[in-house]
Amino acid sequence: MAQDTASTASTNLVVSRLLQRLPVAALGIRCSRTPDIARIAKASGHHAIWVDLEHSSIAIDAAVQICAAALDIGLMPFVRVPEREYGVIGRLLDGGAGGIIAPRIETVAQAEDLVAACRFPPLGHRSAIGTLPHVGYRKMTAPDFNAAMNRATAVKVLIESPLGIANIEGIAAVPGIDIVGIGTNDLSAELGVAGDFRHARVRAAHDAALAACLRVGKPLAIGGIADAAYSAELMHRGAAPFLMTGIDTDLLLAAAHERVRLALASLESTEPK
Repeated sequence: MAQDTASTASTNLVVSRLLQRLPVAALGIRCSRTPDIARIAKASGHHAIWVDLEHSSIAIDAAVQICAAALDIGLMPFVRVPEREYGVIGRLLDGGAGGIIAPRIETVAQAEDLVAACRFPPLGHRSAIGTLPHVGYRKMTAPDFNAAMNRATAVKVLIESPLGIANIEGIAAVPGIDIVGIGTNDLSAELGVAGDFRHARVRAAHDAALAACLRVGKPLAIGGIADAAYSAELMHRGAAPFLMTGIDTDLLLAAAHERVRLALASLESTEPK
């Protein structure tokens, strides 16, 4: 018997918005270690945060405390895990993460392994637990709880290599994958044109990914592009409006540079004439 679509539809804030073509503003976290960064993200109008465990030394404990705080204030917390480190996924989701971002997915088999780590049975093999903060610690029957958590959890794959692009349609079609992303920085490097996101090879990869994800009906978020006009062009052509507004390290550095500039400028403005 086919499952009722309404009962299996995602209830994840980010997935729901992207399927409606509504923008999602997401703040990356690499140096912050307290829940204050989630509150700053909320206060500045973000819809989501993503904690980067691939390129930081953030501990699992700090990551889940930030994620749990984000959940409490209505932000959707993602965690980008290290490459194919699936063993940590259950601990992150149990602690408060609402979504997982998995880098360098290249094959259907890898996508299926990721889903198995993120989803409770019958969709995957995530280990059973009685209740979680995501449902306010309510006691539910195991089937109802598993189904509710499967609907609430978002699974995003990152395609960052030519092999991943070649297999992107099959990867996107894997049941349990909600969002497909392209990491253009890594992809361009793998294509031999590091940082040149307008190169013909990179554009051809973007074109192939757009066509594949449109056929499958999965949102495609294309990141790693430092050109607002090109990003807007891709979104007009069907890319998901998943807007990575920045990473806390970059924002802090930019603000520090500006503060020093203003401080030095204030001295110049007060010099005797």
